[in-house]
Amino acid sequence: MKPPIPLSVAIITRDEAEKIHECLQSVAFADQIVVVDSGSRDDTVPIAAAFGCEVFNEAWCGFGPQKQLAVDRCRNEWVLILDADERLPPETCEVIRDIVSHPPQADGYSFPRKNYFQGRWIRHAGWWPDRVVRLFRKDRGCLTPAPVHESVEVRGVVSCLACPIEHFTESRLSEILKKIDRYSTLGAQEAFAAGRTATVGGAAVRAKLTFLHNYIFRLGFLDGSQGFTLAATDGVNKFFKYAKLAELSKARRAKDGKES
Repeated sequence: MKPPIPLSVAIITRDEAEKIHECLQSVAFADQIVVVDSGSRDDTVPIAAAFGCEVFNEAWCGFGPQKQLAVDRCRNEWVLILDADERLPPETCEVIRDIVSHPPQADGYSFPRKNYFQGRWIRHAGWWPDRVVRLFRKDRGCLTPAPVHESVEVRGVVSCLACPIEHFTESRLSEILKKIDRYSTLGAQEAFAAGRTATVGGAAVRAKLTFLHNYIFRLGFLDGSQGFTLAATDGVNKFFKYAKLAELSKARRAKDGKES
């Protein structure tokens, strides 16, 4: 067995007991795995601790800031960020091992992400190659502070790798609806803070256009029933984001009216 490499893996969790072990197994070649948990009520923390991870408990502060907390606790020059529902296939592990073991040719690396939904690799509607920056030198990279749809910003050269990260996205519709509620709230709050407004009618139009864009124009129909479901749920998410923004805007106008 090859020895671990000086790589830190940063993972944030909450109630990920069903997925975290396979994620950890895929990065067992790293000599440090940092898990920042935000109040799991299942066995996520015991599983991570038993695997040898350095586990920290932090109150939830948004995806970008939460992941930055994990990065801040990494001690190696190279940091890899993963979500609990992601895995590294063996060929990707070997590429990362080679990068970390030699003088750096870049400051960060992006990967194509293979998204699986209900057992199917989704190849259309923008789901492939879904390129993301995940490997970077700690002194050159940081997370954007966005509470949702965060990303890694690298000061320097970013190279594109061909080897993928595998993402096994939530496939249970009941859980997807919970996620839509959570993400649409965060998105609405972010848009509201930026001074944007919306109406319920406008939200409905955005939802319809989002579905048509993903399912027809971006060829989501080629991904079968899974493609239809994803296009529909994306449209629903869009509706609730802007309907919630409209709700926040209405509350602000009512408040301003009372104060005037």
